Amino acid sequence: MTEEKTHPNKESIEEFLESFKMASERKRLSLLNVLEERVEELLSLGETLMNGFDSGLCDWTPGFILQLVHKTDKNFIKNTLNCDDLSWFHAPSDVGFDYSPLQRYLLNECYEDADRFTSSKLRELAGEQAVKRGYVYYSEVESVPSIDLSTINKLWVVYSRGKFGFTVQAKILESLGGRYDKLWPRIGWKNDGIWTRYPKAFNWTIEAPNGHMPLVNQLRGVRLMDALLNHQGFKDKS
Repeated sequence: MTEEKTHPNKESIEEFLESFKMASERKRLSLLNVLEERVEELLSLGETLMNGFDSGLCDWTPGFILQLVHKTDKNFIKNTLNCDDLSWFHAPSDVGFDYSPLQRYLLNECYEDADRFTSSKLRELAGEQAVKRGYVYYSEVESVPSIDLSTINKLWVVYSRGKFGFTVQAKILESLGGRYDKLWPRIGWKNDGIWTRYPKAFNWTIEAPNGHMPLVNQLRGVRLMDALLNHQGFKDKS
C-alpha cells in the first residue's frame, strides 16, 4: 500500500488555498513559492480548483494560479475548466470587442504581445481617426468606454500578481504627488525618448518594476497619459 505524501506544512491543499485567499497581499506574495511547489496538488483539484474565486473581480490570486497550472499542463484550463479560448476571467465590452487574445497573451506572460494588443484596441476604442493616425489624442480618451478600459486594466492586473495595469500606475503617481518626472524612473521608463526606442527599451517580463506595463506605444506625452489614468471609469470604482 502506497503511503500518501503530505506537504511539510501539514495543511491540505484545500486548507492552504482557503488561508491563502484570506491572507494580506504581502502574505500572499510571500507564499507564491509554496503554491509553485504544490502545483500538482492544485491540478489534482480538477474542476473544483477555481471554486470560491470570482471571475468578475480584479483579483490577481486566481490569475497567478491559472498561470501556474497552465505552465504545468497546457490542456488543464481548456479541458478541465471548460475554457476553450483560455479566457477564465469575465471580460465585458461595451462595443462587442473580444478580449480573449489579451487573456491568452497575459496568461502565457507574453507581455510584449499583450502591450501591442492593448495599444491596438485603445486606438479602436478612441475612434476611426485614432486608428488612421496610429495613436490617440488626449482629447479622445474621454470617449473610450469605461467598461472596456476597466476590462483591459483588470486583465493586466490579474495576470501580473498586481504589478501591472493603469490603476497600478495611477496609484504610484498619486503616491508621488502627481509628479510624472518622478513616475517615469519609478516604473522603469526612461526620460530620454523611450517611445522612439520601443520595444527594446522595455523589460517585457514579470520581473519589471511595478507599473512598468502597459506602455501603450501611442502614449507620447503627459497630457495623454494623465487623461488615461484619470479616466472617469477608474474614478467611479475608487
